[in-house]
Amino acid sequence: MAYTNKRPGGKKRRPDSQKDNSYAAREEARRAKAEAQERSFTVKEDAELLAFLLNALSGTGRNSVKSILSHGQVRVDGVPVTRHNHELKPGQTVVVGKERAKPKVNLRGLHILHEDADVIVVRKEAGLLSMSSSREEENTVYRQLMGHIRQTDQHGRLFALQLLEKDASGVMLLARNEAAKDALHEQWNDGTAKQAYTVLVEGKIRKESDTITSWLRETKTLKMYASRKPGDGLNAVLHYELLQANSQMSLLRVTLETNRKNQIRAQFEDIGHPVVGDKKYGSTLRSLGRLGLHVHELSFVHPTSGQTMKFETDAPKVFLAPFQEREQA
Repeated sequence: MAYTNKRPGGKKRRPDSQKDNSYAAREEARRAKAEAQERSFTVKEDAELLAFLLNALSGTGRNSVKSILSHGQVRVDGVPVTRHNHELKPGQTVVVGKERAKPKVNLRGLHILHEDADVIVVRKEAGLLSMSSSREEENTVYRQLMGHIRQTDQHGRLFALQLLEKDASGVMLLARNEAAKDALHEQWNDGTAKQAYTVLVEGKIRKESDTITSWLRETKTLKMYASRKPGDGLNAVLHYELLQANSQMSLLRVTLETNRKNQIRAQFEDIGHPVVGDKKYGSTLRSLGRLGLHVHELSFVHPTSGQTMKFETDAPKVFLAPFQEREQA
């Protein structure tokens, strides 16, 4: 039977490519129209957002300006803002759009700590993937944040600067453009950007503080092995401070001098104190229900403003529970 490109009744079907092109053209026209209707203002002096808008939008009633704010039609340096008392600084750009913002994306397993036109800083919970190559896996940090930023920027992009294991938690940094990504990558390489971890390991650590130096190499099974033989892989150095300990576990503050894949996990396994819950790297304890690894501190220099930014989160309560139970006993 010969195929004809017609619907019942004699009307021809449009090829999918034509449909796609037609949709793309309509979407581009809609976006261009919205941009043409936007009004942009440059902040000249310190001010609160509502007061600034009342002055900038002269002739618009106070209730109307409040409505514009509450409907997500105002962006400050590219980021939607709804708070009336949001503090503005000289040099910032305030854009007022005609279109109301789309319904807010409900983020699951993560919380935005900071967002601007160049970077997003979030706190990730244990149990959430940072990124996945599988299109079936929607609930990742990357995919959720892409949905979030594309509510206001259809062409928005994201670049993850560091990835946390699914069962780890803590502060994560993502860049929103290539210039920011390149600048922040350089900071990771030269040590300007820093992270500090709260780590729960098996066994009682005897030293109050120490430096671990080893050489890491990756096997065909993608596991990192630590060697104490100089030159046997990539040099890896970390420092730790003992926070609390009992006969079963030790709670540590860890900082990295080098930034190697699975460095903390491999190096603590090598000295006989694997990270709690890390079966791949030798842990036999499962009581935590997650990995005993949390990024509690992150600092970097903002790629545009040059300001030093620092973010801190508390250690998960489950990390502290083993020591509190011991004290009560």
